Amino acid sequence: MAQVLTVNVAHPRPNPAGDHAITGIDKRPVDGAVAVRAPGPMHGGLGSGLVGDTIGDQQFHGGDDQAVYAYAREDLDAWESELDRRIANGVFGENFTTAGVDVTNAVIGERWRVGSDGLELEVSRPRIPCRTFAAWLDVNGWVKTFTRTAIPGAYLRLVSPGSVSAGDEIVVTERPDHDITIGFVFRALTLEPQHLPAILRADALPEPLRELAERRAAAR
Repeated sequence: MAQVLTVNVAHPRPNPAGDHAITGIDKRPVDGAVAVRAPGPMHGGLGSGLVGDTIGDQQFHGGDDQAVYAYAREDLDAWESELDRRIANGVFGENFTTAGVDVTNAVIGERWRVGSDGLELEVSRPRIPCRTFAAWLDVNGWVKTFTRTAIPGAYLRLVSPGSVSAGDEIVVTERPDHDITIGFVFRALTLEPQHLPAILRADALPEPLRELAERRAAAR
């Protein structure tokens, strides 16, 4: 069964990269149900979609198109082998640590029903690694390594609010008929810009990413 293994919220701490006073990247599993609501705009909104979570840098993180961040436990396990270190659920800054979901190959616009409280989410975009992520993990060359591996995890936007708990089932209720996946968009935005025109076929691609892809494609 595809499921949310843990629901993770931030323990705010000083940003190890020094870019902002506080970061919410240190996320840890919580017990019980957590409400999920639309956070509003990236700039000036509520930040995270999870009540009780923290977004430190609202210039680039949070907002409706990045309401929830999901990362697969199977991919964390692969990173454990790669880095030869324990990676607990939430360490990548993910709100949902999932099992049984191929997050990298989730299609942009794919919808997930989570649990039984009416929560529905839509896959919107990949995570792009930042200085805070690199400083938090303290892995030499982390941004380049993460980019080369191209297992970015998925941001999701809210379709219908509800609550989520550890163990809740994830059901894919709708999947667009294009083949533009989280992994493909990530590669197009990073190491394979020749694919930028193709990602525009995904209607649910966030408008800022669409504009960025159009600008970069036009400049090539």
